[in-house]
Amino acid sequence: MEQDDKFKFVESTERKHYMFYIYIIFDFAMAVIMLLFGIWFYRSKGQASNFLSGYNMKSAEERKKYDENAMCKAYGKRMMFMSIPFIAGMIIDIWHIGIGCLIAWVIWFVMFILLLMDRHKREG
Repeated sequence: MEQDDKFKFVESTERKHYMFYIYIIFDFAMAVIMLLFGIWFYRSKGQASNFLSGYNMKSAEERKKYDENAMCKAYGKRMMFMSIPFIAGMIIDIWHIGIGCLIAWVIWFVMFILLLMDRHKREG
């Protein structure tokens, strides 16, 4: 009976160990994705504006009213900034498995809502 208890302990410890790596890799991947998209938007010289939802639906006449280069730089900076919660989440996950990832997603979601509110305020 004692042997079975040791096996369960080892199995649960190994499972925690795997989850540790999954959360760290996931946080890292999200941070890299956000950072790379941000850099791409920032350096696109306005060409990435075609990927902004809503803006790509406007007519060519309406698009002339906007500075596409400045708009892409602003969105690029914001995307790079939105990678920070995942970097912080990765660090938190080292000590508290899964908590950092959850916190990162909550902060990212709040940042995304603020982005949508800011955009709505500017367009409305």
